[in-house]
Amino acid sequence: MGQLFGTDGIRGVAGEYPLDPTTVFRIGSELGAFLRHTQPQARVVVGRDTRASGLWIQGLLLDGLACEGVEADVAEVFTTPGISFLTRTLHDQAGVVVSASHNPYQDNGIKIFAGNGIKMSDAAESQIETRVFQCTVTPPQHSQDAHLVGSTLAVNETFLHPYGDFLCRAADGRRNKYSIVVDCANGAAFRIGPDVLRSLGHHVIVIHDRPDGTNINFRSGALHPETLCRAVVSHGADFGVAFDGDADRSIFSDEAGRVVDGDHILYILARHLKEQGKLHHDKIVTTLMANIGLEIALRQIGVTTERTQVGDRYVLERMLQSGLNLGGEQSGHILLLDRCIAGDGILTAIELLNVMQASGQKLSKLASPVRKFPQILLNVSVTRKPNFSEVPAIRNAIDAAIMKLSDEGRVLVRYSGTEPIARVMLEGRDEKVIRNFAQQIAQVIQDEIG
Repeated sequence: MGQLFGTDGIRGVAGEYPLDPTTVFRIGSELGAFLRHTQPQARVVVGRDTRASGLWIQGLLLDGLACEGVEADVAEVFTTPGISFLTRTLHDQAGVVVSASHNPYQDNGIKIFAGNGIKMSDAAESQIETRVFQCTVTPPQHSQDAHLVGSTLAVNETFLHPYGDFLCRAADGRRNKYSIVVDCANGAAFRIGPDVLRSLGHHVIVIHDRPDGTNINFRSGALHPETLCRAVVSHGADFGVAFDGDADRSIFSDEAGRVVDGDHILYILARHLKEQGKLHHDKIVTTLMANIGLEIALRQIGVTTERTQVGDRYVLERMLQSGLNLGGEQSGHILLLDRCIAGDGILTAIELLNVMQASGQKLSKLASPVRKFPQILLNVSVTRKPNFSEVPAIRNAIDAAIMKLSDEGRVLVRYSGTEPIARVMLEGRDEKVIRNFAQQIAQVIQDEIG
């Protein structure tokens, strides 16, 4: 990771560095120059989520690209996996998404895909970052103001239809009808998510599909599944799905209103693929955050697990290296490489429907083999990010927890790649014990670097 790019592109508070107008313009300009170095006729597809700031950030990026002679296909409001799809199918040299994913509306971000639909490599990001720091051009005086006017919810139908058709083609031919609650998080999937599921013949109850530029992810979506769970129970639905702001992840509720997260979905899809003889090498990839209960459940059906650092880009990297076709994160990023190269919350919902139709089982039954160990996750705001091993008090607190839990649990302390936060995660059989250790570690971090 560099000074601009984190694990999921560039992210920050809209209007403040690095998402101030001048830096955004320079990012567009230097991305254009980088692309034209190898492809003089470079073209880029650009989309955004529903944040009000997305309109002017998109406009400044387009101005920067244009200043280098790079033309753009503007998808307007579009999901992140949708932009990955368009980048590949339009044969553009890059795709850009203006989104901060699950973050609150005050934040925004810039994600860049290479022409193959995969997030741009660390090396390429580093080159662009260097160019941005060396850049001295500034946007025209009128540029930012010019992009403050317009609909924050505009959707380009020309691009929406082929992406919707792609998603529908992933559906099983069976036509069992389900009642589904869909929580759009007031984000980029507010139209495409419900429309696709309806077109497949399901009864769709939609919540949080009224974006206003400031309510994206607010008490809704994948970060707040309790809202979805209540709606599933109150409507008597078969299950529910909640997307995050840019719909690259999805979290589910079973028919009883219980959360079904990425660990459960990985198990369900892995078992289904294995039974069909389609799970490559009988192995999946997940991250350090996956519950040990997933690993145990998979082991019982003859499936092994590889773990990577947190971030779907690292999961994808390992999958490609190992020739695997299923991977993902507890947070709901699921990668199905037989279908597409990017994690897609809508596609994950369709694949889950395929399994439900093929098995005839309810979601609660499909998810039940994954018995999760108690897991405590605490976030601590930090002012800097030193190596934990170099701060004696933090190192000692972590070592004490590891020694106590031994083989009966896990301790994972890491920094967020997109926010000034230290994440403290403990897992073990005794929730009281791991909670005490998690609080002790979090307090020491707060005292030392908070």
